[in-house]
Amino acid sequence: MTAPHVLRAHRVDLVRDGNPILHEVSLTVQPGEHWALLGPNGAGKSSLLGLLGAHTHPTRGSVDILGHTLGRVDLRQLRSHIGHVDPRHPLRSPLTVQDVVLTGLTNSIEPVPRRQPTAEQRAKAGSLVELLGLGERAGARWPTLSQGERGRALIARALMPDPRLLLLDEPATGLDLTGREQLIERIDALQHTYPELSSVLVTHHLEELPPGTTHVVLLREGRVLTSGPVDEALTGDQVSKCFDHPVRLTRIDGRWAVRTRRPPGPAAPQR
Repeated sequence: MTAPHVLRAHRVDLVRDGNPILHEVSLTVQPGEHWALLGPNGAGKSSLLGLLGAHTHPTRGSVDILGHTLGRVDLRQLRSHIGHVDPRHPLRSPLTVQDVVLTGLTNSIEPVPRRQPTAEQRAKAGSLVELLGLGERAGARWPTLSQGERGRALIARALMPDPRLLLLDEPATGLDLTGREQLIERIDALQHTYPELSSVLVTHHLEELPPGTTHVVLLREGRVLTSGPVDEALTGDQVSKCFDHPVRLTRIDGRWAVRTRRPPGPAAPQR
């Protein structure tokens, strides 16, 4: 028997202030699938992720998330079952890594007054901190963390309520080489630890895709250019169309690299 889908967007339009943002976008994510939303700046990636994360309603079309249809469910309640990782997390207090992760229980920026985590919840937060490679930094304060450490702490936070869906909005933004590689390594490890977890990752850099990416959507000007299993949809021709630039793709050990596709040079003179 086929497992029910985790989310489905069907012919979705999104209009803001009279400006069309998304046009007839459709997408279905099944348990254990790991999707990437790719496209140039302004393609509508983050807007689509906002719909999938139950932050906005579609103008037309339907969005079903975890068995609930937007417009027929309390968005705040639904969001509590979705792990949403935003690198622009607006925390200002000097919380420790452990305490930041624990705020995932209440889906709040700061700890909720007079609500104390149980010993079991603290133990779970500690396990997630270890899983994300931050065990030695569990007591470090938020202002002292590197951008990469913050990103991994936010993933641990998003996993606290045991979500079935994890959304990652350009998680490698602003990271140096080491931070990016550590982040990608930990994201990929989640797929083995949580085999039923589904994820959707937004980026415009193919080099940031984890090796375990299973499916991809290429967006251009708010429309789906192509979507499907990554080995079928992520081709040099389709990426060239999406970004309006001729490129060739290579894949080594599950990781992608992109280079400009140069036209063939003049033929060598015959002798």
